[in-house]
Amino acid sequence: MITTYDIQDRRFPLNTGAGSDAIHKDPVYSYAVTHLLDDKGRVGTGLAFTIGAGNELVCQAAAFYAERLKGIAIEELMANFGAIFNTLSNEQQFRWLGPHKGIVHLALASVTNACFDLWAKTRAVPLWKLLVDLTPEEIVNTLDLSYLEDELTKQEAIALIATNREGRQERMKIIEKGYTGYDTSVGWFNYSDAQVRENCKRAIAKGFTAMKLKVGSADPLRDIRRAHIVREVAGDQATVMLDANQQWTLPQALAICQELKAMNPFWVEEPTHPDDIVAHKILTDAIAPIKVAMGEHVPNRILFKNYLQLGAAGFVQVDAVRVGGVSEFITVSLLCRKYGIPVVPHVGDMGQLHQHLVLFNHISLGHEALFLEHIPHLKSRFVHPVVIENGVYRTPMEAGSSCDLI
Repeated sequence: MITTYDIQDRRFPLNTGAGSDAIHKDPVYSYAVTHLLDDKGRVGTGLAFTIGAGNELVCQAAAFYAERLKGIAIEELMANFGAIFNTLSNEQQFRWLGPHKGIVHLALASVTNACFDLWAKTRAVPLWKLLVDLTPEEIVNTLDLSYLEDELTKQEAIALIATNREGRQERMKIIEKGYTGYDTSVGWFNYSDAQVRENCKRAIAKGFTAMKLKVGSADPLRDIRRAHIVREVAGDQATVMLDANQQWTLPQALAICQELKAMNPFWVEEPTHPDDIVAHKILTDAIAPIKVAMGEHVPNRILFKNYLQLGAAGFVQVDAVRVGGVSEFITVSLLCRKYGIPVVPHVGDMGQLHQHLVLFNHISLGHEALFLEHIPHLKSRFVHPVVIENGVYRTPMEAGSSCDLI
């Protein structure tokens, strides 16, 4: 059973320019880390991602949640984790600070992810295998479907998973083949044009066929110029994404996206404020067939439900270290499967946890295996860093969720 816990505030300054975007010019990649210790000496590790200041507040909130799990056996906890999650996320005083968003929900993500890591380590399997081997009922028992009853009841969720079991054996081949990655570090906002050009060449040499550029400059001509640089170097067959990190107003987004169409972006990511679902819908309709991607800053399943109901997103980038952890990530993935919208996670975890979750999404839920974002800047900080070969994530085989930090 869980006997105690340890919460750590871990912060990692980056090299000059790395991680920068139109909003976050000088980020410090940081984790609120939850360790759940059991009576057998096993340690479950969970992460929530921040970019520096305030990380200590997430840690304090994580301790509040972790304290409530002491004395519970992990198998007992996970057999009905959806109900536990519901209770914790609706704790009356902390709920006032959300609800289901901000510091308190990031803290719940850290604790939730530690639970799933400990569960996989207890069964001595990688997290992806634990999830893939669960029955539809066991998966749904880990989920909180409250406020989704108009779209996804418990029985509908079980039926959706069961229906997608067809073709699982064929989809299992991805374990040997690996999951395609895309390089999100070619075009950080503070990089010069020359750096962007050289980074694109290096990405191609490493086997990447998809890459992303940060846009959202005060001068739109800078964005247009740099986007064409990436297209020129990568070639017409490469997949190129653009990410504005919420910098534009809707009128700005409508204007500049029309200009950017000429370089044929695969998607335009976070074009405006993440709470403005109607603006995303207007832009989605206006720039079709180019798709809008969103989700990095969407904190919970209810808002994702609204995006899907309005048809306001072409790709959903739910992040398990931003929403309430693995449990809510799976819930959002189920909603997306119902609506036929691809899930391409944002990786605040540097891909460590999400390399497991995209395998589950593909094998068990039938999501298309598109690609997974790759950010290399913290690889040296993990005990089992992701392995990328020729632009492809190799399947992790160690027990747990690959989130243990050095």
